[in-house]
Amino acid sequence: MFTRHVGLLIALLSMPFALRADEPAKPGDSRYEIRKDHDPNGIGKFYLGREIAHVMGFGPGGQGAEWLERAVREKEEKLTLLIKSLDLKPGMVVADIGAGSGVISVLMAEKILPGGKVLAVDVQQEMLDRLRENTKKLKITNVEPVKGTQKMTALKPESVDLVIMVDVYHELEFPYEMLLDISKSLKSGGRIAFVEYRKEDPDVPIKLVHKMTEEQVKKEASLPEFGLKWTKTIGVLPWQHIVLFEKRPKPDR
Repeated sequence: MFTRHVGLLIALLSMPFALRADEPAKPGDSRYEIRKDHDPNGIGKFYLGREIAHVMGFGPGGQGAEWLERAVREKEEKLTLLIKSLDLKPGMVVADIGAGSGVISVLMAEKILPGGKVLAVDVQQEMLDRLRENTKKLKITNVEPVKGTQKMTALKPESVDLVIMVDVYHELEFPYEMLLDISKSLKSGGRIAFVEYRKEDPDVPIKLVHKMTEEQVKKEASLPEFGLKWTKTIGVLPWQHIVLFEKRPKPDR
């Protein structure tokens, strides 16, 4: 069963034309480099030495959404441990970037009651529609779907306590612009959790371009214009690390 599900994931991550959410990258931004020779599972666009991976989107017949909702995901990824590691509190505003069909959003929603809400951000309308259906069935009322773009989250400035990206950041076509926008959405002292497959571990059964090292995450998130500082990396999950950053307080004028 485990082997079959890993095989499905590899297949999904190898179907760029069927599952791409957006058009291929185009040259023109000096932050990015376009290469003809690249990993077939990437888009040929490089940022700070890393190739950006193809997006695993909604897919034909919702195949991508079904993968996110697979019954064995808890066994494989220990989502309950992930949620516990986030130190969620009642009343928090949490943004789930690349929320997909809402699996992580739903798990967080109860933990921030009363008074808290999850802003479930995605660029794919099909995913947001499925998320709405899922939360309606579960009678969850504190998850709000938000339609973002490739470069912007559509979140209000200084409105969010925690941003989480689960296996998402490495697929962002414009990681610099998105992280700049995300940092603006955070309250002072707000946190970002990057949850990425460990590239350092060859036993993690995921294609290389869909993994990130802790060092690479730190390199990309530590640019001074983001105003973020690394706080800790949590290694309790079987395949992924949780790399946590915090927004620095604004300097006194």
